[in-house]
Amino acid sequence: MNRKIGFIGCGKMAQAMIQGMLTSKVATPQQLIVSAKTEDTLQFVEKTFQIKTTQHNKVVAENADYLFLAVKPNLYAEVINEVREVVKDNTIIITIAAGITLDFIQQQFQRPMKTVRSMPNTPSLVGEGMSALCINSYVSKEDLSEIIRLFEGFGKAEVIEEQLMDAIPAVSGSSPAYAFLFIEALADGAVMQGIPRKQAYKLAAQALLGAAKMVLETEKHPGELKDEVCTPGGSTIQAVATLEKQGFRASVIAAMESCSQKSKELSQ
Repeated sequence: MNRKIGFIGCGKMAQAMIQGMLTSKVATPQQLIVSAKTEDTLQFVEKTFQIKTTQHNKVVAENADYLFLAVKPNLYAEVINEVREVVKDNTIIITIAAGITLDFIQQQFQRPMKTVRSMPNTPSLVGEGMSALCINSYVSKEDLSEIIRLFEGFGKAEVIEEQLMDAIPAVSGSSPAYAFLFIEALADGAVMQGIPRKQAYKLAAQALLGAAKMVLETEKHPGELKDEVCTPGGSTIQAVATLEKQGFRASVIAAMESCSQKSKELSQ
């Protein structure tokens, strides 16, 4: 891939994606250019990734073949209004914000644009991201293949129908936060049992990493894998029963429902 990759906005999510692209070598520093509002952010990004930076969004927009709009949802209209005249007709626009629809992008650009709506997550930083993608009719099969390759540089990517995108933040976009909360809770419980804090975090995090890999690599149903850990009358099934009594699964599903509802509100 020899195309220029531009980021307008370079917060934590964009930085995670850039780190993943460079680490996997799906892109080189010479291909990347980013803009941000603050000089502190630009200095950090330039020093960390050795890539070109600018405070001028138009410089990024006119040079990019893949243009990531990595700003907050409420800034999309403002940013597109600023750069639309300099964006090339064959540039692929890629959004990463919840609630920003393909139709909204077309309306703001006021002309047909190849557009990808994506929802990545922060584990992209360590090459284990999960990204959901949907595309408009102007994106060709060849374009989509290159886009998937780009996203798989920092994890996995799945193409879905746009009508399902509001559900993605709940299941993969925001869920690392739930996982971090669970790891913290596991570690707190371990510390209560006398295990040192640093070791507690390592034990908890590795257990979740291993469990996730078992689901992905064995392709067994999570319930089957759970049953394999639970011996009759044992301590694990006792813990599982307690989680059920405390509404563990119901709480997770309720949290996901509220996340999806907020995503829908953002798209209004």
